[in-house]
Amino acid sequence: MAKVVLTNLTKRWGDFVGVDNQSLEIHDKEFLVLLGPSGCGKTTTMRMIAGLEDPTAGEIRIGDRVVNDALPKDRDIAMVFQNYGLYPHMTIYDNIAYPLKVRGTPKPEIEPRVQKAAEQVELTEFLHRKPKALSGGQRQRVALARAIVRHPQVFLMDEPLSNLDAKLRVSMRAELKHLSHMLQVTTVYVTHDQIEAMTLADRVAVMKNGRIQQLGTPDEIYNDPANLFVAGFIGSPAMNLIEGRIENGVFVTQGGFAVTKVEAPNRSGLVLGVRPEDLTIVEPGTGDFDVPVYAFENTGESVQITGQFNRQRVIAKGDRYLKREIEEMTGMSVDQKHLYLFDQSSGERIRN
Repeated sequence: MAKVVLTNLTKRWGDFVGVDNQSLEIHDKEFLVLLGPSGCGKTTTMRMIAGLEDPTAGEIRIGDRVVNDALPKDRDIAMVFQNYGLYPHMTIYDNIAYPLKVRGTPKPEIEPRVQKAAEQVELTEFLHRKPKALSGGQRQRVALARAIVRHPQVFLMDEPLSNLDAKLRVSMRAELKHLSHMLQVTTVYVTHDQIEAMTLADRVAVMKNGRIQQLGTPDEIYNDPANLFVAGFIGSPAMNLIEGRIENGVFVTQGGFAVTKVEAPNRSGLVLGVRPEDLTIVEPGTGDFDVPVYAFENTGESVQITGQFNRQRVIAKGDRYLKREIEEMTGMSVDQKHLYLFDQSSGERIRN
């Protein structure tokens, strides 16, 4: 196993900067997720670790080796891609065994390693089949087994679940989590799906415009966001971000709507952050503020109520048996222990 260290890593194409002078240490046996929207630099970072892209500047170290000039095949990594990349004319056994065969692994070693890898992803009974006879989830498990069989120092996974339907993604997340626990191999996982990041990662690196905005555990990223981007990107539904100012200990929206008490000095140009689960839906007149119901959504395990004041909206989660009608007034109470303030111009968190 090995740690991966990126030092001042940069990738440019002409005037366009894909990754901007980033440094990151991925610990031995850690499951690190690179998370962000399309174009943020997460896949480019992974491709440079893999040797599929040459960095413009900076250093990549895997274990005790600098690998900037090493070919992909010499970096002792295994990749799992969004598309499974299986050979349709080969059996599942041969697909899994292929990386060993091309590296000249002695034949007596191949079969037990393939059997063990297939067993780890629960594919033993399908080894004689061709890929077309398998479901999408099973094909992705073949791709995982093909990576596992090599015993690499590092796994690189580029959105491996994005081609699966929603229900299958949930079950495959659990399988990946269990597999990661068993294998204890350093893993770099790229995704735009913050649910995948929160459920799978030991640590998450949230990226935007080629730079890491925040690096931390899922709990740290969710409960202690460093800036507006992280606060708005993490969470489903996302954190409520309300523009306004503080007047005499009260947060007031741009339209003059009083939201809640805030222990901070008077200041304008602010954004108040509060997560939907930190708002309680109450009867009108009994909470911090009242709003008309813009939308009412029953998700099964809970309800989501969207209220609107002026041009801003706020979402609260409530008990699944709660009922509200659109345009009806509802009250909302704010959990004072879980409020966040941000500077509207810079996006940076304001801490007391």
